[in-house]
Amino acid sequence: DGTDLTAKPKRSFYAARDLYKYRHQYPNFKDLRYQNDLCNLRFYKNKIPFKPDGVYIEEVLNKWKGDYEKLEHNHTYIQWLFPLREQGLNFYAKELTTYEIEEFKKTKEAIRRFLLAYKMMLEFFGIKLIDKTGNVARAANWQERFQHLNESQHNYLRITRILKSLGELGYESFKSPLVKFILHEALVEDTIPNIKQSALEYFVYTIRQHYTPSEHFIWGPPRKQKSEGSKTNKKPASPISIHNSYISKHKKPKEPKNISAGGSSAGKTEERKVELTKNREENDQDEQEMNCDAVRQNNSEK
Repeated sequence: DGTDLTAKPKRSFYAARDLYKYRHQYPNFKDLRYQNDLCNLRFYKNKIPFKPDGVYIEEVLNKWKGDYEKLEHNHTYIQWLFPLREQGLNFYAKELTTYEIEEFKKTKEAIRRFLLAYKMMLEFFGIKLIDKTGNVARAANWQERFQHLNESQHNYLRITRILKSLGELGYESFKSPLVKFILHEALVEDTIPNIKQSALEYFVYTIRQHYTPSEHFIWGPPRKQKSEGSKTNKKPASPISIHNSYISKHKKPKEPKNISAGGSSAGKTEERKVELTKNREENDQDEQEMNCDAVRQNNSEK
């Protein structure tokens, strides 16, 4: 049928490696602690413009907001608005350092502008920030913007960068609501179906903290959850109870003290052996099915 049995898993090696490094705080990263003169922080303090365009952060926030054509087609601002400890496509933008991150978090005007930049980009995607905990919802222009987002896949790279930068600059808690919202729109509402692969391969794996309660984090279509859950409604018995049940069912019956040596006694013994063997096979099958159900339930809860 032409199926390639040697095909690699859908989640690429690059995605796994990239997000592993991020979630583990960039192991083997050589921190240029004082060598980049805090240019990301200075940009957010409106001291220097971003390069190569020469535009200050205040101008971006005031004049670029709502200018979707500019936000879509300019590819040099995103690295300055959402800096990371890794090099992006704009080689004029400098990587964050741990010292700069510490100083950024302590600078109120930088944090204020950073959140305004986040809101601006959310609006560009058709999303709005609704409270201080990071919860998001559809913006008034969501239909138009979702259609655009569904067709402009380079914006998925921007969302990955934004999520990473939120975690670097003290807003890890904002990531789960955004990822959950995108998954819901992509998998349940089917409003931005093209984003699904990026959401499952990249966005989810930017989250450094576990989402709680885990059963409320949408990871797949409800119909799949329902079909899997219906098979595992009953809680599987513990290994100990299964083992004890197995032993009790397969205990040899006590032989009566006075056994006649007649042929009927020998025949009954043979019948008992056959019955015990049959019961053992049935219980082996039951135990195997229970173990399979337990595995299915564990997989559905992950």
